[in-house]
Amino acid sequence: MENEARRGQEPTKSASASTARSPGRRRDFGIFWVAQTLSVLGDSFSLIALPLLVLEATGSVARMGLLTAVGGAASVLAAVFAGVVVDRVDRRRLLIICDLARMVLYGLIPLVWVFGPHIWVLYVVLPVCEAVGMFFSVGYVTAVRGLVGTDRLTEANGRLNSTAAAAGVLGPLFAGLVAAWTGPTAAVAVDAASFAVSAACLSVVRLAPRPADDGPDPRRGTVWQDLRTGVAFLRRHPVLRTLTVLLFVFGFLTLGLTDLLIYHLKHDLGHRDGTVGTVLAVGALGTIAGSLLVARLRRLMGFGPLWIGSVAVGGLAVAGIGAATTVPAVAALTVAFLACVAMAGTCSMSLRQEITPEHLLGRVTSAYWTLTYAAAPVGAAVLTWAAESHGTTSVALVTGASCVLIAAAALVTPVRRADRP
Repeated sequence: MENEARRGQEPTKSASASTARSPGRRRDFGIFWVAQTLSVLGDSFSLIALPLLVLEATGSVARMGLLTAVGGAASVLAAVFAGVVVDRVDRRRLLIICDLARMVLYGLIPLVWVFGPHIWVLYVVLPVCEAVGMFFSVGYVTAVRGLVGTDRLTEANGRLNSTAAAAGVLGPLFAGLVAAWTGPTAAVAVDAASFAVSAACLSVVRLAPRPADDGPDPRRGTVWQDLRTGVAFLRRHPVLRTLTVLLFVFGFLTLGLTDLLIYHLKHDLGHRDGTVGTVLAVGALGTIAGSLLVARLRRLMGFGPLWIGSVAVGGLAVAGIGAATTVPAVAALTVAFLACVAMAGTCSMSLRQEITPEHLLGRVTSAYWTLTYAAAPVGAAVLTWAAESHGTTSVALVTGASCVLIAAAALVTPVRRADRP
């Protein structure tokens, strides 16, 4: 594993030199860090507001799940082409364009809602925003390594995730309060404004130039050939190949969990929008804790044990959420689940960044996300339909048990032996 990973990663001189300083002390990474924190703060408003708009207008968790599924399907479709685009264009310019596009699109929702609820607008705007967001996300992943170098990736990703989660503590809390006081549309307007601020910050960030490499010019070949390049790299690497399969199942099971949590709090336990925001805000503390601990735990435990343990414990937390009958219990289990997701997600993203050659990073990231999330939109629709038909308790139990089985399956794969390259 170690030798194979190093053959796939040849850090450039500039990238290696960039590791001399902690990511937090680098000017461009610091601005990038602020931009993403503000953007997540706004996104956390829409995370609450859009499901509440659907639930307020229809009263149906299945309709909430359908909106999540439609958005997820658009994201998966965009992921097919995002890597090709990211590897061909100026990444900073692409990130700014994506932020401005989402500012305009999310800004349309409160404007339309002035004339009354129009659910169809959500089914138009959200898929486009999710598609644009996928292009941004792939560009974002490729930009981080250019900002901090290879050796600092886990630390940098942990910092980004922890402060984003800190924004997530305030975001859902304020979003729930804003939704309770003035309606969910005001929360969507905040999200639109956050993208404007993020774009302004990114406009002054300087990304390191792409290093020269001995690989093929990413501008050559057809789109189909570029797509196959990313998939081929994943197929050749035993750990990434295995993670892709396992996360395909995990994505199917978990994309709809936020909708399930909101429905459980509002429908099963009878609480209001403010409580939903508070629980998700408290839950974000888990993401903060997991993101801050992940670099140290990975050094102590290695990639495989940490990833497997995180998925297993996260599955147990999901099983408990459906059975929990009090808000504190739901909040505590949400903290545990999100902490585990943060550690597993940061580990897998960092490993992929470390072992993928620079000129392939966009296409490999795109292929990875396309394959791992391909079934997630269907899973979200199935999960919420099942919750409405059979109750959240049984659905959460089955989902959590399935996550534990994923962790058990990983024990007999190359993931168990994987460590830092």
